[in-house]
Amino acid sequence: MTPVSIFNDVIGPVMRGPSSSHCAAALRIGRLARDLMDGEITEVLVEFDREGSLPLTHESQGSDMGLFGGLLGWDADDERLPDSAKALADAGIKLRIETVDVGDPHPNTYRLTLRNKRESHSLIAISTGGGMMEVLSIDGVAMHMDGGYHETLVWLPKGTLIDFVADAVIVHDLEKTQLVQIKAAFFASTDGLKAISVKKLSPVLPVPSRKDMRVPFTSCSDMLKHDGERKTPLWQLAIEYERARGNFTGREVINKMVAIVRILRKSIASGIAGTSYEDRVLHHQSGRFAEMLKAGLLLDGGALNRIVLYVTALMEVKSSMGVIVAAPTAGACAALPGAVIGMAEAMNQNDEEMAKAMLAAGLIGVFIATRWTFAAEVGGCQAEGGSAASMAAAALITLAGGTRDQAIAAASMAFQSMLGLICDPIANRVEAPCLGKNVMAASNALSCANMALAGFDPLIPLDEVIDAAKHVSTMMPREHRCTSLGGLAITPTSLEIERKLAALKSKGCGSCHC
Repeated sequence: MTPVSIFNDVIGPVMRGPSSSHCAAALRIGRLARDLMDGEITEVLVEFDREGSLPLTHESQGSDMGLFGGLLGWDADDERLPDSAKALADAGIKLRIETVDVGDPHPNTYRLTLRNKRESHSLIAISTGGGMMEVLSIDGVAMHMDGGYHETLVWLPKGTLIDFVADAVIVHDLEKTQLVQIKAAFFASTDGLKAISVKKLSPVLPVPSRKDMRVPFTSCSDMLKHDGERKTPLWQLAIEYERARGNFTGREVINKMVAIVRILRKSIASGIAGTSYEDRVLHHQSGRFAEMLKAGLLLDGGALNRIVLYVTALMEVKSSMGVIVAAPTAGACAALPGAVIGMAEAMNQNDEEMAKAMLAAGLIGVFIATRWTFAAEVGGCQAEGGSAASMAAAALITLAGGTRDQAIAAASMAFQSMLGLICDPIANRVEAPCLGKNVMAASNALSCANMALAGFDPLIPLDEVIDAAKHVSTMMPREHRCTSLGGLAITPTSLEIERKLAALKSKGCGSCHC
């Protein structure tokens, strides 16, 4: 298993769209599929398993938008993404989307069949949460591809002797040929080979993979053994981890996170200034909150009111297809940065201090992603909001100058109080109750940070809390895991809002909510 990266799996991608599991992961799958076809696609068939999460959510939660953008070769933050369906049609690509009964074990499974005038290929991939994905097979041949390598696929006559310099060379024996999968930091040269076909799939992750990667720890308990009595601050341990994972210098790690902080601050400002979008449940609300906060008309919440404002602004940017950072997901994109930036500004701290706090949060996210998932389709909102709360609690301890053990205690307490949280998006849009859950996650993080600073005992170690959440998810019905089949999603009002939005969209007119 490729070790988790803070910048691949936890804090990122920088993207547009309501859901990282749907939009960013689908876009990355589309990019790999485009490369498989050498950039030339005339037809694409997309199939979703009836029992998965995608048949009811692929359009409203952005899977279509992301997948089409990827098939067109776009990036996850491309401003054209909301119009990707039209762009796909304008490019002359014929599209079919069908629901099938195939029993896919993962709820976020994409089955693609692609054609052009010369050839056709099939690809099966899954979205694993937070924008991460994995290709499971190409043309029916089982393989693993996570977008971290330059992947060269070479079809050769059977029995061909091969010698490639690469991180990994995997030979798949087929009926009449052999398919060689070459993973490396560069595309493999096939000069001199009598290749039947060669395909080159470019990496889609910001932090590349490489052979024999070694990270100093992968769990919280391992980290505590590794660090021992040194009690190194969590953000420094995060730098140590990401230096090993990404082959960076410490300064490069900090600079990467400072750049993300600046993107987030810009997004917050644009959210407060005002956002609009047609296919939207909630109208712009953060501006009014900012006015009342400035006028002293809200209950005294101290820094918490600023945090609520920033969380709301980021959620509104997400819902209007503006640029956000999945941290750890798009559905839970606001709790962590809203808490960190809101509190840091109240404390007069600079971007680098915010970046250190975000790195501490990122390391908590590494422990979660390694043991479990960020995907609500797998674990409900406890996987998204619960993870965000846990990460934000550790970040706030870092801003306060707290210790390593206080950060871990805060993370554990924050996650404990979010177990069992379901994912039930109103009107099949990732807006509500997602906004309230992000606010709750940030508020929970602040409370647990203060409790940890005061010496409260979390009782259950963080690793065990993550394992408990994972176990809870196995008993959570499909209806409560981002399928829009349960909870608030099936209330009469939610269904009526969904009908109205669908009617407005079919007429091509705007929504009164924007």
